[in-house]
Amino acid sequence: MTFKIINGILMLVAVYMGIKQGYAMFSGKPEMIDLFSKWGFNRTGLMINGAITIIAALLILFPETFVWGNFLMAAGILLIICFHLLDKDLKGMAIELPFLLLNLVIVYLQHPLKSV
Repeated sequence: MTFKIINGILMLVAVYMGIKQGYAMFSGKPEMIDLFSKWGFNRTGLMINGAITIIAALLILFPETFVWGNFLMAAGILLIICFHLLDKDLKGMAIELPFLLLNLVIVYLQHPLKSV
């Protein structure tokens, strides 16, 4: 029971961060445009990436789409990590690692509302 509560809290944190970051990308916040434009993303590409991030965060909420949501979220984070590594930006990569690990831990603990 304790693991379900902990995982529920971790899930809500991941969903909140996914929606927050996805909205920042989708709405074209200047810091997001600066970050992604150096990797070749135009405004449309950034909006698509933001929409996918928001959708992934929402998919995490439902037991039926839980793994797919985490997969999409982790893939997006891994993409950003790879771009940071291409730039030899270890600090940027290190900042993203806990978010990737969060998705992996959530998958390991499974959806708290999943029936056994």
